[in-house]
Amino acid sequence: MTERFSIVIPVYKSSKTLFRIADKLEKVFSTLPYDYEIILVNDSPFYEATNEALRELVSENKKVVGIKLTKNFGQQPATLCGLNYAKGDYIITMDDDLQHNPDDISKLIALKAHDVVIAKFPKKQHSLFKNLGSKIKGYFDHVILGKPKHIKLSSYRLMSKATAEKILSIKTPYPFIPALLFSVTNDIVNVEIDHHTRDEGRSNYTFFKMLKLFSNLIINNSSLLLRFIGYLGFSSALVSVVIAVVVVVKKMTQEYILQGWTSLILSVLFFGGLTLFALGVIGEYLIRIVGTAESRPVYFVREISRSEE
Repeated sequence: MTERFSIVIPVYKSSKTLFRIADKLEKVFSTLPYDYEIILVNDSPFYEATNEALRELVSENKKVVGIKLTKNFGQQPATLCGLNYAKGDYIITMDDDLQHNPDDISKLIALKAHDVVIAKFPKKQHSLFKNLGSKIKGYFDHVILGKPKHIKLSSYRLMSKATAEKILSIKTPYPFIPALLFSVTNDIVNVEIDHHTRDEGRSNYTFFKMLKLFSNLIINNSSLLLRFIGYLGFSSALVSVVIAVVVVVKKMTQEYILQGWTSLILSVLFFGGLTLFALGVIGEYLIRIVGTAESRPVYFVREISRSEE
């Protein structure tokens, strides 16, 4: 029986590149002894250029499945949606901007005996700010997820159907796919692939989207912030005790202590700010706990379209 591959692509305000990706995938799999399907998850359902491109692709190409979400949920939920509807024995996820070249899929497939194969880019074609953010996140991936330092992460990856099913069994309203991957398997390898310049538009990862993704890593997958608050609170208490001892000793030796509001105001502001910061972090954890308890879906599908051929 011929093995089948599902190519899952979250789509956000893309149109022209989708046709080129479909053409490239057809050429790639024409040289491989495998069947395939392309699952395009429309995460910009009110962007007409994307809607029109998907309608045309679905009508022309029987390999294409179009999934239209009810609103913009983000790349992580859109990817999970594609995994849920994938029928292949193996699933490949990639971006919609041709920075992930379909011609390199054979490199991923060559290592399909592993649970997960992730593309490693020697040089990323991103802005300096985004590359710096990736390096910082990479450090926390190692600390929090236990990711080996030699493993590099990207959204261009291959995974077995069994691995995808295990990931989908984890219900979280704040999904972070690398964390889910490391939760279910350690059989993860890299393959070196070139990263290409963007063919259309700009990156959809704004500063706030990157911050939200980073918060999913920090808060949902670790108690790092709570531990930090605990250490900070202990340190503050220790400093307060030292200051109190100094004041008492000076009072007992009848040294003159300058009276004033400066030290008092600074103390109130410092400990008040520390308290509000702690309450904010704890509140964020509680909000996410409530969201998890509600079992709220991370995406909703408006419609699914396939070729009638």
